[in-house]
This record gives sequence, structure tokens and C-alpha cells, in this order.
Amino acid sequence: MPSEPDLSGKIAAVTGATRGAGRAIAVELGAAGATVFVGGRTTREQKSDIGRDETIEETAELVTKAGGKGIAIRCDFTVPSDVDNFAAQIERLDILVDDVWGGERLVEWGRFWEHDLERQLKMWRNGIESHLVALHKLMPILVRTEGGLVVEVTDGEDDEQYYTNLTYDAVKASVRRFGKILAKDLKDTSVTAVSATPGFLRSEHMLELFGVTEANWRDAIAKVPHYAMSETPHYFGRGLAHLAADPDRHRFHGQCLSSWRLMREYGFTDLDGSQPDWGKWYEEVVKPGVDPSTVDASKYR
Repeated sequence: MPSEPDLSGKIAAVTGATRGAGRAIAVELGAAGATVFVGGRTTREQKSDIGRDETIEETAELVTKAGGKGIAIRCDFTVPSDVDNFAAQIERLDILVDDVWGGERLVEWGRFWEHDLERQLKMWRNGIESHLVALHKLMPILVRTEGGLVVEVTDGEDDEQYYTNLTYDAVKASVRRFGKILAKDLKDTSVTAVSATPGFLRSEHMLELFGVTEANWRDAIAKVPHYAMSETPHYFGRGLAHLAADPDRHRFHGQCLSSWRLMREYGFTDLDGSQPDWGKWYEEVVKPGVDPSTVDASKYR
């Protein structure tokens, strides 16, 4: 069994921590003992325009329940003054996970010029400007800490796949690139910069999109066969917690890390004890066009 990560005494900030991967990352950092500042737009008093019920207060409570200390701060990461307020409450920072997104309800399939332009521009602002503002305000705090870690959360480990449409693909490719460029900016420091991606995520949004819950998620495989290789957000969160606790993590500086690569490196499991390997599934099933219904998915998880 792999050893559990130990982040006792470490201070982390997770942007976009209201739900999905951001929430799970915050909780898993907390489970490893970290104090985690969680930022997002939806509070118990005020919802974001996405309109979901999850709140940053709930995320902070889950962090504390897991064994860390969760601190919720409402923040719209596209608004510099909001991020100034977020940063002003953090004296030291060991780990920054930049996960802000807020574009799930803006995604449209097909050709860019046939989409609503304002929706596409808003996706760009939510997915790119938010990261730039967060980095500009929070990196000065992080670089003061010896051996810090910054993680840019994206979708996909390289540019081989086509992701949904032009805007979505460009957003995620840009964020993936941020990790590489940050590594160059940080070359004279001890801070490690990476980008990182989950696999086929069973977030709250994706479960609802497929009409299932976490309890019966396998029912969606009949409609979406590749969902057989899906993973909970906690799988990705556990990978990043292990990375943050790794004293030799600088060997990954400037790279894009995936949940499956982190699993192969650190040996952790998803909540159900499995180890879904989307990378292997993609190479051996998706890419060659193998009918997934003919494949024993258990061999890939």
C-alpha cells in the first residue's frame, strides 16, 4: 500500500473550489493535513450565474471534516479586486491549485462560428482571464515560500485530442501551456510549476448530464460507453495531494501530469479502491476505435 501524503503545517489555496475537481482537491489536501483557502463564487447567501447549490462554505467544512482546516472566501477570479481580497487573507502559501473554470454551461458542440458569440467569449473570460488574474495576485505570495507548488488544472495532457469546440479546446490548451511557461518564469526559484488533468470525470455536473448519481453511475455506460473508465474528482485530488507531499516533485517541473500518470507514480486508488487508467484506455480502446462494449473495463481500472 502507498504511504498517505502528509501536508501537516502546509498552507494551500484552491481556486474554483465550490464543486467538482476543485472541491475534491481541497478536501484531499485537507485530508493530508493542510490548511486550505477555498475560493469560489457561490455561497449560502449568493449563487453564481451557474445556478448550482454547492457552496464554498460546504467545501471548507468538508476540508475540516477530512482532517485539515478549511477557510472559505467568496471570490470571483475574473474580478481583480475580489482576488486582492482573497490574497490579503493569506500570509503564506505553500500550494496553489488554480482550478477556476465556470464554463460548463457555456459549452456548445460543433463549429465555432455557429455558436453564440457572447457565450464563447464568456467561456474564454471564465477559463483564461480568471487564471491570469489568480496567478498575478497569488504567485507573489507563493514564491516567498521555499519549495512551493503551483498547479494549473486543465483538460487533457497534450494537444492530440480535439476537445469539444474551438473555444473550449483553446482554453484548455492555453491553461496546459501556463504550466510550462510558469516553469520558465520560476527557473531561478525552488517553486515547482505543473499543469494537471483528470480523466473522464464524474463531477456533479457530468453525473446530472448523464442522468445518473454516484451510486448508479455505471448505468450511464450504456449511453456513453467510455464512461466505464470514469473517475471521481477525489481520484485526481489524491494525485495532487501526493504530488504536493513529494519532496522530489521538482522532477516534474514544467510538465503536464494526469490522474493516471500520478496513479502510476504514487499508487493511490479512487474512492472505490479501483485505479482507472484513462491514458491506457485512450491508447488501446479510444484511439484505435475499438468497440468499448467488447473490452473488459476491469483490466483498465
